[in-house]
Amino acid sequence: MAWNTPRLDSERSRRRLQILAELAGARAVRQRVRPQRERTERLRQLIATRRRVTS
Repeated sequence: MAWNTPRLDSERSRRRLQILAELAGARAVRQRVRPQRERTERLRQLIATRRRVTS
């Protein structure tokens, strides 16, 4: 049995490409923000550990 995929009209195709581009942009932002968030969390842990050791 062969797959018979209907052709998308141009408007639907354009919207699909736009959504995919927005998702890719959001994913790129998350990947840039995540390392900063991890660095911040590590720094907070280090500060908390030093406070415990010096107290």
